[in-house]
Amino acid sequence: MNQKRKNETGVGGRMSKRLRRSKPMCCCCSSPKSRFLTLRPTFNCYEVDIWTEIAKFMGGRCLVMLGSVNRWFYRLILKEDSVWKFACLRDLQVPEPPQHVPFSWLKLYASAFDGSHSYLFRQPEKHIDWMRIGAFYIDSSYALLTETLILPLRIPQGKTTLEMLESSGSFIIRHVKTGIWIADLQLVRCPVCNLETCEGTMQTLDARHIELFHTEGYQNGSWEYEEIGAHEIKKHSDGASGGIFDIKHLRDPCTKEVVDLKSWGAKPNDWQPKARISMHAVAVNTNLQKNEGLHVKFHVMRAGVGGEVVSIRISQQLL
Repeated sequence: MNQKRKNETGVGGRMSKRLRRSKPMCCCCSSPKSRFLTLRPTFNCYEVDIWTEIAKFMGGRCLVMLGSVNRWFYRLILKEDSVWKFACLRDLQVPEPPQHVPFSWLKLYASAFDGSHSYLFRQPEKHIDWMRIGAFYIDSSYALLTETLILPLRIPQGKTTLEMLESSGSFIIRHVKTGIWIADLQLVRCPVCNLETCEGTMQTLDARHIELFHTEGYQNGSWEYEEIGAHEIKKHSDGASGGIFDIKHLRDPCTKEVVDLKSWGAKPNDWQPKARISMHAVAVNTNLQKNEGLHVKFHVMRAGVGGEVVSIRISQQLL
């Protein structure tokens, strides 16, 4: 019993010494909780500038989820167009358009990232598969369309589109709507034809102005694609290529990288399509097995009769 009491006393003695060495509590010291309560009246958790800045680091899905939290966030996120403008330009990696945009940036963001593409609205029965390439920018209203990717790029000479295609495999189109363009690579079924060698599929470089899906002429079907050029390559082709270039930026280093097919094209025996995009150009290429040539078609959609070009298609079909 004495030994037990001695042990208890010894432990108790050591504990009492620790407590005596500890710094005594002072009534003037404030806890973290009390400091928070002191600062809370001056902090507004619904600060517009703070949440607008935070929103710049959020993706589209997260922004929609934040906007559904309550009415305040709904008004800030889903009604504040500057938030979606920043998100759209950031995710598309393009500069801000110099002119006013007639549609809300929320709608433009949705049509760019909700999985929509032109064949979804037009000719869905012909569509097989697609992939998003990215976005580029046209600011000169002149575009070079080409079926070949050869350095250096030159402005084609000729009075007609056919002459330019025959001499260089490219030609120029005018009155292209300036601004942001979205490019996709489409795999579609060929139109009804009598070509016995056709395997039934066609590769299409499909580019459209970012506002296209929201325009009345496109939605009601009054704007249609028209063929503006065609060319047959009556010999074996190593690959099916196509490119769209802003004439003003043909000499830019980033444009030259798009034309340099050796730097980004697929290796031999790789049949997967490849694409390259820069600030002012886009190009695609797919290696081909033994063939007898290609039939290349160029289509554009205009904003009404004599209107600006708002969509471009370059299609390759095996002969």
